[in-house]
Amino acid sequence: MKLFVTSLLAALLAVPAVSSFAAGEAAPAHEAAPAAAAAPAKVAKPDLVKGEASFTAVCASCHGADGNSGTPANPKLAQQHPEYLVKQLQEFKSGKRKNPIMQGFASALSDDDMKNIAYWATSKKAKTGFAKDKELVALGERIYRGGVQDRQIAACAGCHSPTGAGIPSQYPRLSGQHADYTVTQLTAFRDGGRKNSVPMAQVAAKLNDREIRALADYIAGLR
Repeated sequence: MKLFVTSLLAALLAVPAVSSFAAGEAAPAHEAAPAAAAAPAKVAKPDLVKGEASFTAVCASCHGADGNSGTPANPKLAQQHPEYLVKQLQEFKSGKRKNPIMQGFASALSDDDMKNIAYWATSKKAKTGFAKDKELVALGERIYRGGVQDRQIAACAGCHSPTGAGIPSQYPRLSGQHADYTVTQLTAFRDGGRKNSVPMAQVAAKLNDREIRALADYIAGLR
């Protein structure tokens, strides 16, 4: 009996020790939990004041003070989707989109600079344009809205929307863009001079010069 009582007492005294050891093992994991659950770093919001300053210093001479270029060879940037503008600036900088002048400007910009510029430009209202050739514009409208079925040319409206507003973060706004600029870009996609969009290269590859001019004229007046 005495042996049984002694054994029971020893077992009872051992329980706190075991519990304390278990608690000691668990403590580091418990203390580490807050660090593991730390909130992800916040993404900095675009600074429109800095964006305007950078745009004025770097972009305005070619693209207009408010992003509405007055030179037909240079694109309007106002109201363009910011994600698209950032992507193009990054690709000019890397050389994926070839343009020595733009590469020179983009190379001086940080990612934050690009974001600030893009969001400032998209905050400015784009000025409407107009078509010039009545015969061509009808052809352009047919291709833009319906494509060319027998040659498997997709309708532009499917990606750039019927009004040319585009789809944010996916497809750029085209509405009111200078016809001269659009002709240059479609021709570059078709002939391999511009290689930073496989879908556009595939579509443009099936267009002839007249169809490209027709689309560009129609897009210029699209709203």
